[in-house]
Amino acid sequence: MTKTLYVIACAAPPARRLHIPISAAQKAGWDVCAILTPSAYRWASEDTERGIEDLEELTGHPVRWQYKLPSQPDVLPSADAMLVAPLTSNTVNKWAAGISDTLALGLITEAIGMNIPLVALPHWNDAQGRHPAVGRSVQELRDAGVKLLLGGDGFTPHAPRHGNLDAYPWQAALDALPAA
Repeated sequence: MTKTLYVIACAAPPARRLHIPISAAQKAGWDVCAILTPSAYRWASEDTERGIEDLEELTGHPVRWQYKLPSQPDVLPSADAMLVAPLTSNTVNKWAAGISDTLALGLITEAIGMNIPLVALPHWNDAQGRHPAVGRSVQELRDAGVKLLLGGDGFTPHAPRHGNLDAYPWQAALDALPAA
């Protein structure tokens, strides 16, 4: 029986490379579903190299980005684990506050209460990271059991407008997931 991993992406540059963690997770035995924030969905929709259709073909599932109506069936299998990457400073603060105004936030806020394993790999610059709310939010989520990979072997914030997509540590996030 294959376990299901939700890869939940926010609108940060690594979201344009979701094929990397999706393919690696599939090789590790996961059935992968992609869920995007509304802004990340807009980015993927306008991406001429790897758009929504490519993600759907790669995963074999529809890409979700907005809530369904209560009368509509869920088109994705239930998640056994979630990888939130890239995680933006906006989303980390909303998540820690329990705000569920997007499908992505609704899933990850609920996952804490459902004890679904959560791994989060941030992507923000060091100026954003110095905002006092970010540190509080990171600690709040870690205290709630989220494996938030910031610093050390995870993501290290960069100077504004100096990020290096090739240095984004996808593998660290994949290594932090439970086994499929």
